[in-house]
Amino acid sequence: MNHFKQTVALKDVKCFALHGYYPEEQLIGNHFVVDLETEFTPQGFDDELVQTVNYEDLNHIILEEMKHTQKLLESVLKNIISKVIELYPFVETVQVSMKKLNPPMPGQIGHSFVKLTYKSAN
Repeated sequence: MNHFKQTVALKDVKCFALHGYYPEEQLIGNHFVVDLETEFTPQGFDDELVQTVNYEDLNHIILEEMKHTQKLLESVLKNIISKVIELYPFVETVQVSMKKLNPPMPGQIGHSFVKLTYKSAN
């Protein structure tokens, strides 16, 4: 019986994108930082990528989804998770979070933050 849990993640993926609820946010854009973490039961350790999640794929998914302007950050996170599950159906947990740096609001705000977690039914 396999008692291992494996995590493959990317942290602090920096992007510039046009996400935002208000039209001016979609014109001006903002800087974002994305964290994406997957967890799964490894099927083996034979030193081949087929046995794991390739974090190059995770980076590609993040960068592609950040190109598609959304009003809500939650929509971007849901799309990222959907792409990860589609590519790696064996993942048990996917957690993705996004910081919007210096959101355009009164006061000095370092970042806003949204996180979404998927857990498989298995």
